[in-house]
Amino acid sequence: MIIKAGVLSIFICCICTISRAQIAVDWLIEPRPNDSLKTAAITRHDNFYPAIQSNIAEKVGFKLKSNTSFVPVLDLGSQYNKATHYRIGGGAFLESSPGKKWYYKVGGICYFQEAGNNFKVPYQEYDDQPNKIMGVSPMGRIAFQPHKYFNFQLGLDKNFIGEGCRSLFLSDYGKPYAFGRMQTHFWHLEYTILYQGLTEQYQNKTRLKFGSSHFLSWNVTSWLNINFFESVIFQAKDTLLQRGFDPEYLNPFVFYRPQEYAIGSSDNVLIGGGITFKYKKHRLYSQFILDEFFLSEFRNNSGWWANKIGGQVGIKGWLGEGTNTFFYRVECNAVKPYTYSHLTPLQNYGNSNSTLSHPLGANFAEILGEFKWQNKQWFLKLFLSYGLCGLDKNNLSYGSDNYQPYTLRPYDYGVFIGQGEKVNFVRTNLQLNYLVSKKGALAIFWELGWRCDLMNGVYALQYLPAVGLRSQLWNDYRNY
Repeated sequence: MIIKAGVLSIFICCICTISRAQIAVDWLIEPRPNDSLKTAAITRHDNFYPAIQSNIAEKVGFKLKSNTSFVPVLDLGSQYNKATHYRIGGGAFLESSPGKKWYYKVGGICYFQEAGNNFKVPYQEYDDQPNKIMGVSPMGRIAFQPHKYFNFQLGLDKNFIGEGCRSLFLSDYGKPYAFGRMQTHFWHLEYTILYQGLTEQYQNKTRLKFGSSHFLSWNVTSWLNINFFESVIFQAKDTLLQRGFDPEYLNPFVFYRPQEYAIGSSDNVLIGGGITFKYKKHRLYSQFILDEFFLSEFRNNSGWWANKIGGQVGIKGWLGEGTNTFFYRVECNAVKPYTYSHLTPLQNYGNSNSTLSHPLGANFAEILGEFKWQNKQWFLKLFLSYGLCGLDKNNLSYGSDNYQPYTLRPYDYGVFIGQGEKVNFVRTNLQLNYLVSKKGALAIFWELGWRCDLMNGVYALQYLPAVGLRSQLWNDYRNY
């Protein structure tokens, strides 16, 4: 049985959460100091973002009707680094809850920029010339909640799984994709199913591939959460037939690895897990991701290439009350070479030439820190990171680029993080924002960034001052 892509877009339904009141979906945005920290309780889950909870558009948008908000978006910036680069963008979103069971958000942003990699935004690009990019990012969600235990959602947008600044499961770093989510909440458990329609440019053609993921979050106690993750990436058409969306992967209760073997496929399966400890306004969290693993090779400490694993551990918290509020985070991430790669881009863990996980791909280790302060209209953010990664060289894959097939590896044993063209890096970013208008979360920003890379004993140092006016509605990934 083959399900075509057109049928899939109708068949897929999806995100869920529990809510007795009128539903709405939060914007996918990094934690702020004045965010209200949810009370630690076995009935609360906040590992899968954006969560369906309070209607943020009521705070940042123009009320058109009692249940509809219009949110303007602006993105203007200028950056100097030997040459002046700029970014100009604008758009809007319309958000509405036409009833207690329905919710939708539609809109997008168009932009033009003349900039290097340090000033880019990972939106959908339609015209890419040297350092000149034009693009548009349409996004939207439709949610339906028949009762308090289920919620279904369909859209073109991004999702995020985890408590960290980064995610080894699913990140919002890349470009929007078609998706469907279904989530159910019962007892102390929350179970999410995510179906994704992904695209790649392969052999001079736009090719379709699919993703299917399961995520189970279990609040064991009011202070302990354990979660489990699995995902499979498979191409819509292989050398033998037009597969479409394999109906076997629609089963919400199947384990992907045994199912992959049962149908005799070479699809890309990832599994993982995480633990979060909660204490008042502080959280200690972790993630572990695994693609392939052989215990005998691990015991021999042979550095076998196919032991593909990654890990994350971090702590974050909120400090202060009233006017002055603070947020802090310290986080470590490490992923072995080849963890997210596969035979072709149609099977790797990516979408439209961008990774679905950590922006560095694999073959890296990093430690990062964030400190944020907020006082009414002022917001200050300091970001620091240090790490190492191994880049490809001599037309061979050393495991960093998820879009290089692992068949190009130079050897099978002695594989380690940092192999290849070793780069030690430091990233520092200091940003000051002044909120001009709550409508659209519009703020003036001043930014000072430093990037330092050490490779083959040679330092490459960049100083990146920037100033601009932008809507603070999404994570801004230029810190890797």
